[in-house]
Amino acid sequence: MKDIVERFLKYVSFETTSDDSSETCPSTENQLVLAKYLVEELTNIGMKEVTMDKNGYVYATLPSNTNKNVPIVGFIAHMDTAPDLTGKNVNPKFVDYKGGDIKLNDEYVMTEKEFPFLKNLIGERLITTDGTTLLGADDKSGIAIIVSAMEYLIENPSIKHGTVKVGFTPDEEIGRGANLFDVKNFAADFAYTIDGGPVGELEYENFNAASVEITIKGKNVHPGSAKNIMLNSSLIGIEINSLLPSAQRPEHTEGYEGFFLLDEFNGTVEETKMFYIIRDHDIELFNKKKELITNIVEFINKKYGNVAIINISDSYFNMKEKIEPHMEIIELASKSMKDLNIEPIIQPIRGGTDGATLSYMGLPCPNLFAGGYNFHGRYEFIPVSSLTKGKDLVIKIIENLEAK
Repeated sequence: MKDIVERFLKYVSFETTSDDSSETCPSTENQLVLAKYLVEELTNIGMKEVTMDKNGYVYATLPSNTNKNVPIVGFIAHMDTAPDLTGKNVNPKFVDYKGGDIKLNDEYVMTEKEFPFLKNLIGERLITTDGTTLLGADDKSGIAIIVSAMEYLIENPSIKHGTVKVGFTPDEEIGRGANLFDVKNFAADFAYTIDGGPVGELEYENFNAASVEITIKGKNVHPGSAKNIMLNSSLIGIEINSLLPSAQRPEHTEGYEGFFLLDEFNGTVEETKMFYIIRDHDIELFNKKKELITNIVEFINKKYGNVAIINISDSYFNMKEKIEPHMEIIELASKSMKDLNIEPIIQPIRGGTDGATLSYMGLPCPNLFAGGYNFHGRYEFIPVSSLTKGKDLVIKIIENLEAK
C-alpha cells in the first residue's frame, strides 16, 4: 500500500493542467514533464516497448508469459488535470476519517451535510487537498493503479498473463485525450480506461457531447441618445439563455437526463461571446438540443437583424453502441470485481472519457473506477484503500482473462 500511495503522491506533484485555448498537443508543456518521468519509470520497472511520441502519448507493453492464445488487453489513464482549478503546488493532506466535517483550511470545509457519502467512509484513510488546489486523483490515481499493477505482475512471474498494453494520454480534460492515440500500434483487442469515481464503478455509457460558441455583435451609442438605436449584445445573450429550458441545466438533472451548461459568458454592449456545452445520453435528444439552440439563434437574428453567429462542434459520442457487441469485456470486469468482493456499480457516466472516442476508433474501451471523489475542485479526495483495490482489480482482470 505504501508504494502505490508514494507513487500517487509523486504524480500529483507534477503540474499538468491542460488548456483548451491552446492549439498544440499536448496543450501544455508541463504534461510532457510527467510523460518523460513515466517513460523512465515504466522502463525501470521492466516494461517493454516503452515510448513517448511527439504529442506526449506514452505507450508500454507487458509481454505475455503464457503459452495460451490470450486476447490483448489495454489499460489507459490520462496525465492532465482539469483547468477548473490549479493543479500547481498540490499539498495533499492525510485524514484518518472518523466522521463529521473535514477542515481543509481556515476558509474551506468539506461538510458531511453537503457530501453525505462521507458517512460511508468512516474508518478510511483519506488523501485530501489543502483547499487551495485540486488533488489530481482524476486521473493520476488511474496512472498509479496501472503502473503498480504492472510492477506487481513483473515481480510475480508465477501469475500467468497474456500481453498487456498500457497507454497514458494528454488533454483528456479538454476533450482531446484520444484524438491522436495510436490505436493501430497499440494493438489491443480491447481496453479499459481507469478514470471513474468511487470503488465499483463500471461504465460503458456516456454522454454525447457538443460545444457551442455564440458570438453576438451589438451596437453601442451614447446612452443619452440610444433610443431605437442601441443593441446591447449582453442583454441579447441573456435573452438567448432565457429561451433555453431552465429544467435542462446541470443543477436540475441526474441519471440519463441531459443538459445545456452556460460555461462562459463574456459581454459588453458592443460584443458578447457565450460558450455552452450540450450533453445527452440519447442521440435523438442530443440532436434535438443542438437543433433547439440553433433555432433560438435564428429567432434572435430575425428579431434583431443577423446579430448572432453560432458554431456547434461535436466532441464525443456515447460508447454504448460500440460496447454492446462486446459485452464479454463488461462481464470480465464485473466478474473480476466480484472475485475481489467489490460490488459492481454499472451506471451511465455523466461525462465522457477517452474510452468513448477510442471505442469509435475501433478499440472497445469501457471505464473502470479510479477511486476518487469530487473531481475537478478543491474538495477532491481519494481513500487510500481505493488505490489498492484498483490495482488488485487490474491484476484480477488480467488473471481471469488468461484463465478463460
